[in-house]
Amino acid sequence: MLLEVNNVEKSFGGIRAVRSVSVNIEEGSLTSIIGPNGAGKTTLFNLLTGIYKPDSGAINFNGRSIIGFRPDQVNAAGMARTFQSIRLFHAMTVLENVMVGMHSRLRISLADTLLRPVGFVKQENHVRQKASDLLHFVGLAGKGDEVSRNLPYGDQRRVEIARALASDPKLLLLDEPTAGMNPNESVDAMNLFRRIRDELGVTVILIEHDMRVVMGISERISVLDYGEKIAEGTPTEIKANPRVVEAYLGRQAAGTTDEKQKATEE
Repeated sequence: MLLEVNNVEKSFGGIRAVRSVSVNIEEGSLTSIIGPNGAGKTTLFNLLTGIYKPDSGAINFNGRSIIGFRPDQVNAAGMARTFQSIRLFHAMTVLENVMVGMHSRLRISLADTLLRPVGFVKQENHVRQKASDLLHFVGLAGKGDEVSRNLPYGDQRRVEIARALASDPKLLLLDEPTAGMNPNESVDAMNLFRRIRDELGVTVILIEHDMRVVMGISERISVLDYGEKIAEGTPTEIKANPRVVEAYLGRQAAGTTDEKQKATEE
């Protein structure tokens, strides 16, 4: 297991945002975490990446506990993420945004920045080339010199993914990566997620609301509702799970669906 989350809890005042959640992620897998709005999905990502510290429970990544790690330490350990709301440096170029993602892998001092010795120049050239290669990988070749704020929404999402990949992660967390995309862009994004896993060898976890994306790409799915994990399994198992249907459609709608299913079977 690359990531082991055991009985993690997080409360804000009297609200239990995450309730005894356990999730195991195998290396090389492609997993989705789904649930209605307010289910605790992003809070769970924030716990994994050091933005929040859990009240209790264990989080082991790549064989060691990361409880108490700062976000930059989690990133240096090999976990990268994107955010629900795009967080680019909008006044910087696309290439510069991706280069920022390599900060945890660089060894540059203030003196290097001022004096620019040969080793610094070589490292800078390497960083630029790697950023350019990543932009090509995510489908943004030739757009490195554009100011990031000028890109279409879908392309900005791709820049954020390229920046996350720049840190050479073992695990990539994508928080609603297809939000705001049209159907064609979502299909392209699904292909990109598969390539990230298959070609780069990066394990991927998605938080996603688009069920076409979830069911079309996931090998395993975990479902949260009111901070609690209510189901886990393959896409086929999740689609047939009455608790999942109830969480998304409500008890009355879920009952109607069950009745239609029974009538069809009879």
